[in-house]
Amino acid sequence: MNLLVVGASHRTAPVAILERLAVANTELPEILARLLAQPYVGEAVVVSTCNRVEVYAAVTGFHGGLGDICAVLAGHAGAAPAELANHLYVHYDGAAVEHAFRVAAGLDSMVVGEAQILGQLRDAYHAASEAEAPGRLLHELMQQALRVGKRAHAETDIDRAGQNVVSAALDLAATHLGGDIAGRPVLVVGAGSMGALAVATLSRRGAGPVRISNRGYDRALRLAEAYGATAVPIAELPTALSTVDIVVAATASIEPVLTRETVARALRKRAADRPDPLVLLDLAVPRDIEPAVTELAGTTVIDIDGLAAAQPIGPAAADTAAVTRIVGSEVEAFLTWLRGADVAPTVAALRARADEVVTAELRRLAQRRPELTDDQRAEVSHTVHRVVQRLLHSPTVRVRQLAAEPGGDQYAALLRELFDLEVPGTSPADTVPELAAAELAGVPAGNRLTGLAGLPGLGDLPAIGGQADLGAGQALRAPVPRQQSGGER
Repeated sequence: MNLLVVGASHRTAPVAILERLAVANTELPEILARLLAQPYVGEAVVVSTCNRVEVYAAVTGFHGGLGDICAVLAGHAGAAPAELANHLYVHYDGAAVEHAFRVAAGLDSMVVGEAQILGQLRDAYHAASEAEAPGRLLHELMQQALRVGKRAHAETDIDRAGQNVVSAALDLAATHLGGDIAGRPVLVVGAGSMGALAVATLSRRGAGPVRISNRGYDRALRLAEAYGATAVPIAELPTALSTVDIVVAATASIEPVLTRETVARALRKRAADRPDPLVLLDLAVPRDIEPAVTELAGTTVIDIDGLAAAQPIGPAAADTAAVTRIVGSEVEAFLTWLRGADVAPTVAALRARADEVVTAELRRLAQRRPELTDDQRAEVSHTVHRVVQRLLHSPTVRVRQLAAEPGGDQYAALLRELFDLEVPGTSPADTVPELAAAELAGVPAGNRLTGLAGLPGLGDLPAIGGQADLGAGQALRAPVPRQQSGGER
């Protein structure tokens, strides 16, 4: 199995594409099941936030795995693969590990260093685990990514400013309201994790009064009580809209909550003595605010696209560099573990083969020398097993050490070849590079999959215009049948 990440984020796709790719919590089980039903996908985790949708997968072949994942994403988005191609990025093996760790550490976030992604990554991992979608490889990757993220925040000041998507959006809103939001009336639509973060941030900044509206009124009421705010029934949204200067929309709805008609009605009721525009912050994907609202005079709509274009202020360069070093060391440690884990089944198969040979020879000895007593047979068995174990000890220890080094997978392959070992989850085809990364030298780094479109197995794939990162020294391997062994799904 090899790691493969396919996704889109605020860096590569507009919100119009992200909202089509977005996976609601209720849709996760179905999407995970569809991914696992694909012939090249053995494990899967789906991360869907306000500014990224990513599939982390363990696949048995790069070409086939990429095609399977792209097909599922395109089907979910109701789009042709070619329509998504220029917005997707791909990371493979070592590059996939590095990407996962950078995401967890907040280095890939719209607001660099924000800690909210850790909770979102944890929730995605738990949801996938409930669906039994991750196997040994993704369990280890997700757990280590979460640990790396926590380490980054504990050992550096990357989140010293406490910046997050909500605070960055409020900073942008302040520029349309005289530079400050203190004392400004606010309506928060949505009482989930993002809504709660918005209320907490508004409270710290002195904005208010704050009103909270949610489809589930009880949840809005509990959140309001915790922060001294006021809960508003969803049916009273137009009235509440007419009394505020700022709206923060962050629900999990798949349809717009604030339509053009609703906002227009609120603007007509809005007091004439409010010269400032009604600033609407849409932090949801799919969008909570109907795009046509931007056409209304007296409104300023800021969505994920607008926030990304504003380039929120990030942490100090020294803190970013420190986290980057942490990520680099953790990636190398993970890859060392991965190489060692890859050779473990081969070592176990070698020892099992030795035990089979010893058992067969002892059985033959018993037939040829029936006069041997039980004690004598036990002594012979103990001696033969000890000799075999001592002979195998140094080679197996050494092959584990060698396997932990770059290119170490060759040693496990040689053992399997020399001793004709059958190891679940591997095959000769899985160990033979089909196309070395060095052969990609003539293909532009930002569009490598386009350059590979003519290769066998890629004829039906879209030309991916985003990043195709195969990792240093990685090779594209021939597809092999999916195995179910060793704890892997």
